[in-house]
Amino acid sequence: MTNIKRALITGLNGFTGQYLASELSDAGYAVYGTGAGTSNLPRYFQVDLLDKQGLANVVREVQPSVVVHLAAIAFIGHGTADDFYQVNLIGTRNLLEALTLHEKGLDAVLLASSANIYGNSTEGILAENTLPNPANDYAVSKLAMEYMAKLWMDKLPIFIVRPFNYTGVGQTENFLLPKIVAHFRRRAPHIELGNLDVWRDFSDVRVVAQLYRQLLEVKPLGLTVNICSGKTHSLRDVLAMAETISGHKMEVRINSAFVRANEVKTLCGDTARLRSLVGEWDMPSLEETLRWMLSVKA
Repeated sequence: MTNIKRALITGLNGFTGQYLASELSDAGYAVYGTGAGTSNLPRYFQVDLLDKQGLANVVREVQPSVVVHLAAIAFIGHGTADDFYQVNLIGTRNLLEALTLHEKGLDAVLLASSANIYGNSTEGILAENTLPNPANDYAVSKLAMEYMAKLWMDKLPIFIVRPFNYTGVGQTENFLLPKIVAHFRRRAPHIELGNLDVWRDFSDVRVVAQLYRQLLEVKPLGLTVNICSGKTHSLRDVLAMAETISGHKMEVRINSAFVRANEVKTLCGDTARLRSLVGEWDMPSLEETLRWMLSVKA
């Protein structure tokens, strides 16, 4: 029993956290987690990222082998800008400080950043060395977190991931694809969206969890790694797929409030570094992911 590795996931009760918990459990880890709210999940600690002592207590009790830091304010439309910096930057620093108290036996720390740090103005294939150009407070907070984390890389076995868009069952309707799926599932007569002629890189959350687990095994310490499919689909594609799967046709109304000025047409992640680390993997087609999402009752 003492040889079982322990994984600590911040944001365990979030969308990604639950899939990653299953992935790591299946791989033989004893999974522990934290979150700001209450939860009935096993091995769960309710602790805020701004609670330094609470985080230190959890780290001391769990004594993790690996840590995956997912907890963040991720909805770009969140109303209070200060919260992005308090949680995503200061909260991450508090976690890293707590982890320095438990350096022994700590194999890897995965910090989840975001492809949003690349911004909306750089066209084409985005590699990890693409210059950042964040366009909102969420993206700035994540880029600041990356820079801050570099100050701790000589003390902790850290690497950073930058996931592009990903989705799946359980993601809230604050995010675009779950919003579209929910409208089709309830056979709504219309939906309000922004620019339909943008192409984005979409992944399946189940594969994202798998890739996180593989990277924890590889331990690319000090590196930053894109998590993406390397393929793009337009929102028109998404709507057409959902219409075909559901058999429901819906009026699309363009809401100017959802249209970003000077929005770049195509954003696609470069998978070269990821493939060099974990090899090939099978990403479900976006149609398969949408079919899965549409098949699950709300």
